Amino acid sequence: MEESISGFKIRGDWGDVVEHGERIALALRETGVDGDAYHDFDDWRPKSHERIDEDVSEKTAEQASVSEGEGERAGKTPGEDLQTAGEKLTESYEKVGENDTESAVERWGESIGHVARAADSASRKALRKVEDTVYRKVMTQMAPYYFDNELVSANVQEVGRGEAGETFVFEVNINDDDLKAEVSDVLAEYESEIDRWHVEAEKRTEDVAAAEGVEPPETEGGPDSTTT
Repeated sequence: MEESISGFKIRGDWGDVVEHGERIALALRETGVDGDAYHDFDDWRPKSHERIDEDVSEKTAEQASVSEGEGERAGKTPGEDLQTAGEKLTESYEKVGENDTESAVERWGESIGHVARAADSASRKALRKVEDTVYRKVMTQMAPYYFDNELVSANVQEVGRGEAGETFVFEVNINDDDLKAEVSDVLAEYESEIDRWHVEAEKRTEDVAAAEGVEPPETEGGPDSTTT
């Protein structure tokens, strides 16, 4: 592993990439990091059973997509917002007929708000479709697969392919300098104290459970179970 101002970098085969991600995820946990930002990175980091051009590509496109707007968060489609906008506009005209100017202006404003929200939802949906297509078909041919949030910035890319197999570069940066120093210390401990790192593998517990007649565990694996 190379450590620099830009992060923790490894160059090697897919197993090296997976191990690097596991080590950093576990080091983050050992420094007390938790929450959505951590779990999003833990979900994205490459796994032993995954392929970079399929699984990592899909996860990267998903995490890079445009966030939901107000209408989507409210569970409303553009059509539903437009229908509500029409209803509010009708109410506005009725209030004008009742000489209730204040209420008429209020309903008119609500109508405009729903029209704007419908347009926002429609444009976000269209942009996501274009963004996902462009990313999958074009960007991954020129740029690394990446992950970025307030906790971690990471990228992995294939840099070579030959008789010995594929070669990758995986770099992870911890965005907070103090936390980065703590993670660096933990990674150094792993280097000096752990003789062999056992890469986490996907377990088919459903098949085992069916054969043995028992219920599979609700959760398994994860960065807490990667060393012996």
